[in-house]
Amino acid sequence: MKYLFASDIHGSAYYCRKLLRAWEEEKAERLVLLGDLLYHGPRNDLPREYAPKEVIAMLNPLKNKIYAVRGNCEAEVDQMVLDFPVLADYCVLVLDGRTFYATHGHIYNKDNLPPISPGDVLIHGHTHILKAKRMEDYILLNPGSVSIPKKGNPPTYGIYEDGVFSIKDFEGGIVKSLVL
Repeated sequence: MKYLFASDIHGSAYYCRKLLRAWEEEKAERLVLLGDLLYHGPRNDLPREYAPKEVIAMLNPLKNKIYAVRGNCEAEVDQMVLDFPVLADYCVLVLDGRTFYATHGHIYNKDNLPPISPGDVLIHGHTHILKAKRMEDYILLNPGSVSIPKKGNPPTYGIYEDGVFSIKDFEGGIVKSLVL
């Protein structure tokens, strides 16, 4: 089982194309989108090739392959144009017997933990800063940002396969990896 996790596209057609190319090359079963898909937000500059309508057109055909959660930039109007659910605050996935609590990160994060058990995985975006770290009782993952990375990170996405979470750049290089 192989899942691709991505966050913070922010309406960038350029980086959405790169993401979908990576998804095809990785041959992942599902694309898990951790929010902030269409709007750039008032605190961010416009990302490269800001074109939310193009992003909509790229994502909608994949509606049966996408699991998505609501970011702080999602609104009801986004759900009106997207053919897959995007307004849930979280999604619980069980991958290889391990529970993943997938969320955007603006509500649930390391400072406000969701109802997770020891050994579970909390995966979120929002900060635009990649992370793969063992905490005291859980694992904290952040695939970084597809279009507006921060703290000197490159644009990235995450791959979960065979018990390993790898954060990759769009050249296919592994930036960070953690055996879960």
